[in-house]
Amino acid sequence: MTTTTKRAIGFTAAALATALALTGCGGQQQRAAESPEAGSGDGCTAPAAQLTIATGNSTGVYYVLGGAIADLLSSDTELRVTAAETGASVQNIEQLVAGDYDIAFSLADTAADAIQGTGSFSEEQPIAALGRIHTNSTQVIVRKDAGIASVEDMKGKTVSTGSPKSGTEVIANRLLEAAGLDPAADVSAQRLDLSSSVDGLRNGNIDAIFWSGGLPTPNITELFTTDAGSVEFIDITPLLDGMHEFSPVYEEGTIPADTYGLDGDVKTIIVPNMLLVRDDMDDATACGIDTAIWGNIDRLEQVHASAGEFDPETAQQTDPVPLNKGAEEALKELAE
Repeated sequence: MTTTTKRAIGFTAAALATALALTGCGGQQQRAAESPEAGSGDGCTAPAAQLTIATGNSTGVYYVLGGAIADLLSSDTELRVTAAETGASVQNIEQLVAGDYDIAFSLADTAADAIQGTGSFSEEQPIAALGRIHTNSTQVIVRKDAGIASVEDMKGKTVSTGSPKSGTEVIANRLLEAAGLDPAADVSAQRLDLSSSVDGLRNGNIDAIFWSGGLPTPNITELFTTDAGSVEFIDITPLLDGMHEFSPVYEEGTIPADTYGLDGDVKTIIVPNMLLVRDDMDDATACGIDTAIWGNIDRLEQVHASAGEFDPETAQQTDPVPLNKGAEEALKELAE
């Protein structure tokens, strides 16, 4: 059994319940105080402030980890942190830059688009990274009776491409294009969150869903617990070369069979995640945040297995997104 498999099995409903009960989770709210300005703080200690974290769908890994990180920072630093449910990557970056949030989860491909002013972004975005975190697996699930063995077979089908302005939607549209399909014309695209996507797959209103998330994703665990006989994953790795035309960050990966009780491993396309901040976050705050997060990986892993991928060495691999100087200081210290 692989380490990834062991971590996947280790995630339980009880851990999820604990994560959702964390004081850090909740809807978007008015920020109680502005985040620290550049130059405030001292050394590697985050000064007292109230911060917000933009996560993702409430049934996804971003939300679970975001709540755990908010709770950790609130208990181990002078910061008071809350986490909010959002549509994920694109929306997160837009609202991070707008000042609605102070920290944001994002897929690396979306973050690269933002820093370069391409894809969903018309101009370069003023963001920096706190670090690379866990890897997202692209999970493409179809109804067995839909006649879909590849993304190319989705032509004329009803497909959920994920929440509007999410990283899932970005990847879904790129996969469709790599397969030679026009997302706006060749499929009936439904821009649904994960919960609605899974419900649609169950009741037959949707033929296929795209989801980019950590392993395991609770809603998909439930789907394969209750409806394994009617749904299945498809292998999308034949489209990897086409995906590289959009971004070099995409890699081949595997969803281990034990993750969802499958008959065998599933090959897929993976992409790293990042924690982002605006490029004017002061170094001391960023250093204090990273010291708390990457210094307590074991505590985060108790909430969700994907935190086991957090590593201070790989966390520094954020190109082309610049790493905040304070974050870099903390990660180098922890990696020694």
